[in-house]
Amino acid sequence: MSGREYGVFLPVGNGGWIMSETAPHPEATWAYNREAALAAERIGLDFVMSMAKWRGYGGSTDHWGRTLESMTLTAALAEATERVQLWATVHTNLFHPAVVAKVFATLDQVSGGRCGMNVVVGAYEHEFSQMGQWRADLTHDDRYRYTEEWLRLVERLWSEDSVSANGEFFTLDDCQSRPHPSRRPTVIAAGRSPAGTRFQAAHCDGSFLTAEDLPGLRTASREVKALAAEHGRSIKTYAMLTVVLDETDAAAQRRFAEYGRGYDAEAITRMKLSWGLPLERAMSMTAGDEAHEAFQTAVVVGGPQTVVEQVAQQVHEAELDGLMLVFPDYLRDTEPFGELVLPGLRAAG
Repeated sequence: MSGREYGVFLPVGNGGWIMSETAPHPEATWAYNREAALAAERIGLDFVMSMAKWRGYGGSTDHWGRTLESMTLTAALAEATERVQLWATVHTNLFHPAVVAKVFATLDQVSGGRCGMNVVVGAYEHEFSQMGQWRADLTHDDRYRYTEEWLRLVERLWSEDSVSANGEFFTLDDCQSRPHPSRRPTVIAAGRSPAGTRFQAAHCDGSFLTAEDLPGLRTASREVKALAAEHGRSIKTYAMLTVVLDETDAAAQRRFAEYGRGYDAEAITRMKLSWGLPLERAMSMTAGDEAHEAFQTAVVVGGPQTVVEQVAQQVHEAELDGLMLVFPDYLRDTEPFGELVLPGLRAAG
């Protein structure tokens, strides 16, 4: 792939990425996600990614109360698609490295080498305590040390016939995992803490960034790339972006306002509490700009030319290598984006 890379964040949880009673409500079904992935491939997007989520946020929309499992979905999508890259998400605290090494070696075969792994350090307590899988004794930085050891073992199992290790968190004794993948799967991660940035710079091919504004994204992109260079590596940077596209700017603004009108305050507050925010702070944040509260990412709104300009501004000003896109209704919105917006973005670099 050359130039900027564009992909979609699949709606594997009900409600997709808009927490609102008045927005489209994609269901967490194989049929919907298959069609969304095929549409992304048809219009020439570079990748599709699915999250891993084990507990939703309730509210009037029961946001993410129903979700599909990421690696299983990716295996099915690998058979359904032909070209697009497929990135599955793994919580390192739920899956042993030997299990994941085998899963991705299998995905490598099914996808013809198109699979990638989004590594997530489990951080939301209630998502894992419901399974008895939450370790309260591990600090934030401990969890990154755990994940670093975890990933090193996965990569050894992808390339060595026998792996023995006696580490801080894992013990392997002549552990074997064959066949190996045809190539090392792409490894990506998110997280803006110092420990998360260091982990991405040292071990990942891609970093998903978040920030309050474009200057903040640019700073984050420069930071992780500089750290990677210190390790003798390079890393690509991406951000998430929701696209509200219509025939005209006015029509798109009406869609945006309508989706924001029904924002699910209870679910949004619970999501922010899962980040570790105190209740009072989470509720005060939810009482902000109602139109934007429903959206979990930055948003561009407009007709085709406006969206081309705004998306190009995102990637150029933030010095990103690509964007992971969110659509309110993937089955309605993906094809027009491919016809009316993507050619202009490709021409812009």
